[in-house]
Amino acid sequence: MKIREIHRNRYTISTDKDKLDILSIHKFLANETDWANGIPINTLKTSIENSLNFGVYYKDKQIGFARIISDFSTIAYLGDVYILKEYRGKGLSKWLINEIMEHPNLQGLRRWILLTNTAEWLYKKFGFTEVPNPEFYMEKHNPNVYQKRTKTADS
Repeated sequence: MKIREIHRNRYTISTDKDKLDILSIHKFLANETDWANGIPINTLKTSIENSLNFGVYYKDKQIGFARIISDFSTIAYLGDVYILKEYRGKGLSKWLINEIMEHPNLQGLRRWILLTNTAEWLYKKFGFTEVPNPEFYMEKHNPNVYQKRTKTADS
């Protein structure tokens, strides 16, 4: 897939995996989020390797990230979206989501999926809505998968 880079002032959005600051992404996701709290770095690396990734940079510093899991023909899942706190309020999240939605390999999809309990206002601007038939939605969810399990004498 062709690498895309878009520049605005001193900010850049890039799909180049080689530019990603894995340690920075890991630090944020593992420590600052509810959804990926405690994620092992090797799990993160595997997820990045198997996704379409969007890094957000100020000069050369990574300040944001998002990734897409997709078959590039029918469905896409948007996840791990963030902008570092000190860079929020500058329109970067809107720019990031816009660039994701306009990516040429993500056009004509039947369904986009997003799970969030924050920033609904942002995603609604791009056509995301609440699930109209939640009774059709099923999941197998293990929210503590990244938490270290302690062994007890009984286990």
